[in-house]
Amino acid sequence: MIASTTIVDEILDLKKQRHATLLAHHYQEPEIQELADVIGDSLELARKARDFSGEVIAFCGVWFMAETAKVINPGRVVVVPDRDASCSLVESCPAEAVRAFRQSHPNHAIVSYINTSVEVKAESDILCTSRNAVKVVNSIPRDQPVMFLPDRNLGAFVKRKTGRENLEVWEGACFVHETFPARRLAEARLEHPRAEVVAHPECTEAVLAMADFVGSTSAIIEYCSSSDVREFIVMTESGVRFSLQRQSPGKRFYFVANEQCNCSECPYMKLNTLEKLRNALRDLTPRVELSPEIMARALVPLERMLALK
Repeated sequence: MIASTTIVDEILDLKKQRHATLLAHHYQEPEIQELADVIGDSLELARKARDFSGEVIAFCGVWFMAETAKVINPGRVVVVPDRDASCSLVESCPAEAVRAFRQSHPNHAIVSYINTSVEVKAESDILCTSRNAVKVVNSIPRDQPVMFLPDRNLGAFVKRKTGRENLEVWEGACFVHETFPARRLAEARLEHPRAEVVAHPECTEAVLAMADFVGSTSAIIEYCSSSDVREFIVMTESGVRFSLQRQSPGKRFYFVANEQCNCSECPYMKLNTLEKLRNALRDLTPRVELSPEIMARALVPLERMLALK
């Protein structure tokens, strides 16, 4: 406890020295979220990064999120505690394959989930998050074919919601949400009959079919907070428990283990620690470095998304 308190003090001192802000995703460890200036999902953090006025952004999330912050803030230093904090969705969607698709399908609008590399963003027409994906796709003329990438579950959800038969979906997936078994959810519903099921749209259709509410991480938090229901089975990464309990004290939240790790954690998100955060602020590394050309190209579809109300 003493060592941990010392690290917290060091982080707070370094934040002040560096004129830094700390952005943290809901899936980070609680001790990191407790120190954050802003906690949010991908859309919220992208908007907060755009409005930031300091010198350094310490981004506690995964690498693609920090790339997005850098694109919005090209003149500022953006660091991540652990360079290996990647994402299975990013890894499932290489930029070379997206470029090849664009060349062979020039009439398609490419809608890229924000969970993509900066190189893929640069090849895209518009970005989306799980919170605004339906709105983004509906903003495209209905007669124009769409390639939605890279999450097949979110893409299938958007296709059902929009009714667009001309929407193609990339074959990528989040290995946390993809491996939540519907049978374990069914067992949890029997064990907690008073609980509602809230699920992230990266889950499979079989899981979403059992959900009382489907939405982004922040939308789930808002729904649980405003609901009169007192118990929830939460089908997303368990780091969200911190925000759920803070905004809905006295309510109960149950998490279902997936088949990837028999847990409900993203191993990439959990790579970030207080020690690594302290080191990143102290050494200003690992630092996101992007070429002006790639940032300019990626900013276009990002700004198109942020302009949607």
